[in-house]
Amino acid sequence: MDTKKILRVIAGAGVTGAVAAGVWGACIEPHLFTVRHQTCPVLPPGSKPLRVLHISDLHVAPWQKHKINWVRSLAQLQPDLVINTGDNFGFNSLETVIHTLNPLTAFPGIFVFGSNDFHSPALKNPARYLMGPSEVKESEPDLPADDLRRALTLRGWNFVDNCNATVEANGLTVRASGVGDAHMNNAHLSAQHPSFQPGADLNVGVTHSPYSASVDALIHAGAHIVFAGHTHGGQIRIPGYGAPVTNCDRPRDEARGLFTRSGVPVHVSAGLGFSIFAPVRFACPPEVTLLKLVARES
Repeated sequence: MDTKKILRVIAGAGVTGAVAAGVWGACIEPHLFTVRHQTCPVLPPGSKPLRVLHISDLHVAPWQKHKINWVRSLAQLQPDLVINTGDNFGFNSLETVIHTLNPLTAFPGIFVFGSNDFHSPALKNPARYLMGPSEVKESEPDLPADDLRRALTLRGWNFVDNCNATVEANGLTVRASGVGDAHMNNAHLSAQHPSFQPGADLNVGVTHSPYSASVDALIHAGAHIVFAGHTHGGQIRIPGYGAPVTNCDRPRDEARGLFTRSGVPVHVSAGLGFSIFAPVRFACPPEVTLLKLVARES
């Protein structure tokens, strides 16, 4: 085979591979919902385990029937505690979000909001994400965040955006302190907040976007573990390289999963969804995580 034919074969294979990757990322992987499992020793010695379901970045829309049914089925996991780190709306449909989350409200819950609980997603140039964190423009909220907050609190969940709550879960006392979404300048950090009252079995820090200032403030206040979302795990990951961006100031290798900061575990969920204007995931399947929190060694 001459050189020109070899080059044509290589070019054809490259085009075929690119098309296949595009089809996979747009049509297949976004529907491969996954439950990740992690174990983390953060409880006092002698404590019984606490099973925490971390859900984030739902971005649900009424036509996403498979996602809706899959999330509803997570109630079968029977978690001791649900932590939702925000960005529930993919479309302005309060009924859809409540219907999707309703089975999980049978369990104790803690939640915060992200920018897409206040503002609908907007069409943006995807290349902009490669240049640094995206911006949330100043505008009046057009999503029913207050109605969602009321609906979830009426069902027993605890809202901790820039405030605290105490939850009893599997016989353990859990103190939660939350920080609002720093990505939309809603993180109210002060000498008084975040904070944890003494006497709990577990101090949980919760925020939507894992900016260093928010995570560090929660750790400094006494969190035993911190939960966040926002990054989508990079959403489009490059095999052998990982997430090209995190859409915040976290390093790329902390775009998803469990890592430590100042000796404290931080769990960043890759989330379940995407903006309806960027309906692609590649090498980063949509996920929730079931964390088994266990006793530390004495």
